[in-house]
Amino acid sequence: MLDFAIFAVTFLLALVGAVLYLYPASRQAAGIPGITPTEEKDGNLPDIVNSGSLHEFLVNLHERYGPVVSFWFGRRLVVSLGTVDVLKQHINPNKTCDVCRTVHTKMKNFRTIKNTLKENEKERDRNISSKSLQFSLFQLSEELLDKWLAYPESQHVPLCQHMLGFAMKSVTQMVMGSTFEDEQEVIRFQKNHGTVWSEIGKGFLDGSLDKSTTRKKQYEDALMQLESILKKIIKERKGRNFSQHVFIDSLVQGNLNDQQILEDSMIFSLASCVITAKLCTWTICFLTTYEEVQKKLYEEIDQVFGKGPIIPEKIEELRYCRQVLCETVRTAKLTPVSARLQDIEGKIDTFIIPKETLVVYALGVVLQDPSTWSSPYK
Repeated sequence: MLDFAIFAVTFLLALVGAVLYLYPASRQAAGIPGITPTEEKDGNLPDIVNSGSLHEFLVNLHERYGPVVSFWFGRRLVVSLGTVDVLKQHINPNKTCDVCRTVHTKMKNFRTIKNTLKENEKERDRNISSKSLQFSLFQLSEELLDKWLAYPESQHVPLCQHMLGFAMKSVTQMVMGSTFEDEQEVIRFQKNHGTVWSEIGKGFLDGSLDKSTTRKKQYEDALMQLESILKKIIKERKGRNFSQHVFIDSLVQGNLNDQQILEDSMIFSLASCVITAKLCTWTICFLTTYEEVQKKLYEEIDQVFGKGPIIPEKIEELRYCRQVLCETVRTAKLTPVSARLQDIEGKIDTFIIPKETLVVYALGVVLQDPSTWSSPYK
């Protein structure tokens, strides 16, 4: 009887331990305030979907629990930081690693690249100079300006559509060079880009991609075509000198292997097209809304360039223009979320962040924090 009692107690303790380990709602979130999982498998994913976006979910979470909060993405603990002060405490490139490659690895089951050597990353960043991002921008801007000037004053300008087209042309040429001077190549890229980006934004988040065979095949086909284009261009530009220096050239010169070049150029291409389009759209929208800002910006541009051409070396003199762009990034929440993977155990205030925890920078929350900005929504 005693043996059976010991066995029963041991079995019960083992069962409780298994539940505590396997069911994240029962796990301690390192003492960090936040919410427990809504579902065993998906964590707080349903809450994020119901909020409408990860940004809105984080806004509500930080309002309830403060600057350092926790939630669950599947079975993984996630910590979100929502003020300038806690971000300053955490930001340290030697202690955390970028999760962009991890995301891309999950997208395509790429070979995992654990924390690319720091020296290679520094070399890559040095090689990516502004000259690799300028050569086609002025020409494309002039083309768009001429197109708008040819319109009658009463004609409606489809701003979002034009800005997305402008961003696609400029980013693809800046990343991959003259291949994308061909209009058909840009159109093909835009179609595949749209398919991939929409699934990254929704399909992976709500899990609907895996539930639709048709959508998953369309996504995988589009991603495969984007990769094929990038691989071809990487091969073409290796060991050759071109008159125009582009983003991929900087990566090739940075002593990266083909896989790293592919991943960096893929991530840059995907994200930059959308962010550039949104930045241009919102900047023009705000300038038409605030005429005093528009007038002051025009006066600065006229003072710096006069009637002459735009000279890259003088762009740094456009200080007010930089302020306008920075305020646009802040108020329009162009990049509301960033993330880092905690490489070693860390500490924020009195909270301990366990190793391998995904740390979210709630930039959309930070950039509209009334304790930091006097008029956060203006």
